[in-house]
Amino acid sequence: MATHKIALLDGDGIGPEIMAEAVKILDLVAQRNEIDFELVHGAFGASAYFSHGDSFPEETKKLCDEAAAILKGPIGLNHEESKKIPVDMQPERGALLPLRRRFNTFANFRPVYLPQSLAHFSPLKPEIIGDNGIDMIIIRELVGGLYFGKKEMGVNAEGKRYVVENLEYDEDQIANIARVAFDTAQKRKKVLHNIHKSNVLKSSVLWNEIIDEVGADYPDVKVVNILVDAAATYLCLNPGQFDVMVMENMFGDILSDQAGGILGSLGLMPSACIGPEKAYYEPSHGSAPDIAGQGIANPYSMIGSVAMMLEMSFGMEAEAKNVWHAMQEVFAQGNSTPDLSKPGAGVNMISTSAFGDLVAAELAKCPKV
Repeated sequence: MATHKIALLDGDGIGPEIMAEAVKILDLVAQRNEIDFELVHGAFGASAYFSHGDSFPEETKKLCDEAAAILKGPIGLNHEESKKIPVDMQPERGALLPLRRRFNTFANFRPVYLPQSLAHFSPLKPEIIGDNGIDMIIIRELVGGLYFGKKEMGVNAEGKRYVVENLEYDEDQIANIARVAFDTAQKRKKVLHNIHKSNVLKSSVLWNEIIDEVGADYPDVKVVNILVDAAATYLCLNPGQFDVMVMENMFGDILSDQAGGILGSLGLMPSACIGPEKAYYEPSHGSAPDIAGQGIANPYSMIGSVAMMLEMSFGMEAEAKNVWHAMQEVFAQGNSTPDLSKPGAGVNMISTSAFGDLVAAELAKCPKV
């Protein structure tokens, strides 16, 4: 029996609650496929700082090094609680960026999927969503750009506080994410939207040059170049025009969150962060400390991240499709959780754990593969 070790980084806020539902699905998948998932929890994020004095403790690093894949919950605290943690040890700087750097997870996949069964969640008008719903994927470069460039804070000669943060890319970094994007577009509709800001940023000038160079190897993929601010507008006015979008780190951070907005919630956006040797999978949303412990957070994005892990790390594409189908069936049957739907929305309000139970029940009905 094949054994795969998976590091589970529960994170903060609602992280442990939605991770518990992911574990339900992993346990069922293991039973259905006669494989063994060795699930090991590791401290990570703000909770790790308070328990271990480090947002990314050494023992968690060792666990991640040994794991075949990493499943990560959301991290972070509210503004006031975050002040209790030194700036460089706050979860994003002290844990998340080091995790990405450690495993060079340069390719971030964020599917933006809204079938008709979920269309009622979206704030967009039905005529904008269309009969086919929304189905695109955002591919974001994840280990370069402004977030990883040189940083400096201080007081200048005039006694004024200043900050400098550099946006840095080299041609290899851009070419690597470009190939991922072209490969993905080639498997889908053969259209790639390249998102840039070359009318202002020289980093985008180089980015576009490399996109053109890599694109020469993919003559069957049509490239559509679009400025990032225009892309933000079109995501709201005509999202159906997009299929695969590729962009640098900060643009991807902002537009993928906006894409969650057109779905109606980042709770409907799982993601995969892929490196040359290791990957981690995570919900795109935050830790929602204001609703933590109430059992009202929807685990869709966490379970969706499991589905992406099954496909991308373990080659279990058919079972991954079963997990997606099971989640959509639960919604199609009129169920939701209070974080996604308001009272009076005409849906059956259920808890986090009840949603996970229903997904597991639907998955159990799927033919074994």
